[in-house]
This record gives sequence, C-alpha cells and structure tokens, in this order.
Amino acid sequence: MKVNQLLLAVALAAASLRATPLTETTAVQAHPSADAPALAILKAGTEPVPAAGVTAPPGWLAVELPGPYQAYVMNKDFLKSLDVRVGAPIRIAPKSEAPVLTTAEKTDSIEITGLFGRWTQIKLTKKIVGYIQLASAAPPPPAPAPAPDVTPAPVAAPVAADNNAPGHEVSTSPTSLPRLLEGTVVSTRHAFTPRRPYDYQLNDISGTRLAYIDASHLLITVQMDNYIGQKVDVYGTVKQINGGNDLVIAVESLQLK
Repeated sequence: MKVNQLLLAVALAAASLRATPLTETTAVQAHPSADAPALAILKAGTEPVPAAGVTAPPGWLAVELPGPYQAYVMNKDFLKSLDVRVGAPIRIAPKSEAPVLTTAEKTDSIEITGLFGRWTQIKLTKKIVGYIQLASAAPPPPAPAPAPDVTPAPVAAPVAADNNAPGHEVSTSPTSLPRLLEGTVVSTRHAFTPRRPYDYQLNDISGTRLAYIDASHLLITVQMDNYIGQKVDVYGTVKQINGGNDLVIAVESLQLK
C-alpha cells in the first residue's frame, strides 16, 4: 500500500512539472515583471518546460530556456586562457547598466563572436530560468448591455510623434498589442532616394514590406546591419504611421530563424 502511495506521489509530482501548450505567442521575461527584458519568444503551441525547484510569484511561471544566447562580457572578466572569470556578470547588452542575463560558471559553454570596445560578444549555451506571465484566473466581467443601433460620429485617434521619425505621426491606439512577425530584414537607405521614416523594414516572402522596424526600444542591443537579408522573428507592438498607410513595429525582441 505504501509503495502504491509513493508511486502516486511521484506521478503527481511529474504531472505538476508539465505545462500546458501556450495558446498564443508569449514573451519569456528575464524577471517576473512585465517591464523586464525578453529573453525569448515562444510561439503558440509550444509547451514550456517549468524550472524545477524555482518558485515564481503568483501569476508567473518559471521556465527553463536552453539557449543559445547572444550576450556580452567585459574584457577585464576574461582570463589569459580566454575563459570567463567564474562569477562574472553576463549581460544582454554591451553596457554596464544592461540587465544581467546570468553569471559565469565553470561549466558554461562560451564562444567568442565579436568585440565591442571594452566588451566581448559571446554565444552562450546554457539553461537559464525565465518567467512567463500567466493569464488571469479571475472570472470575466459580465457582458455589457447591447448598445443602441446608432452610428457614432468619427473621433480622431490620439497620436504621438515618434522620436526616431520626426514629422511622422504614430497611432497610439490602446488596442495595439505585442505580436510576432516573420520576415526578412531590409535596409531602406538608398542613394539618391528620399529618406524613409525608418532605416530598416521587414519584408514578406514576396518582397512586400510588412512593417518598418523601430529598433530604438530594443532591450538587447544588436547591430541591425548584421541582420540585413536574414530571416528573423520580430516581437513587438505594431502601430500605424502616416495616416494609416504604413505600419511600424517597435521591436522588443529579434531572433534569427
């Protein structure tokens, strides 16, 4: 009887470590906060792997991410053997105030991929814990009463000037939600042609522009020129510009496909 109870307890524990597949594209944050940088983007249907032994705050799920990651280490934290000093902070951008992705351990798999002044860019292959915000378990609010069948007068949507594109109005509609776009990064900078509102755009498979790319808010610093001609997944908020004739995506995360 005790053996059966033990087996049941093991089965329940194993079941608790499994997560249901995601119903929508979801960002994995570095910390359990909506303002934390995104470490990865998981597509709908992905079954995240809960991080064993990590307790997340209410409303969050701690998950394991296998990597690899593009990260940065200060040059002074490299030993003569070109190994990273154990305990050194590994950051998501080449600046001292950038969030720490993890700290170096002796068993880390690290490959040097570039130099940025006082910083060295690395490819880090390591399991890292991230956090997914869970959907609210609160019951939905009651449905509102049917509105009268009256066509309201049009109301102008509020607009805000984008810092990277002076003179170009951007819609700030509260219905704008983060979404995932797939496509190829293309430069909009060409000699003898008028300057476009943004220096890069995302094209679909036919070469048609899906949206301009606003990388000014990208938390993980990248050299955008390195992505020209590459197929990528771009996660961010899509907004209308130029009176709704064009779209721009404010990038929060960009990954090669």
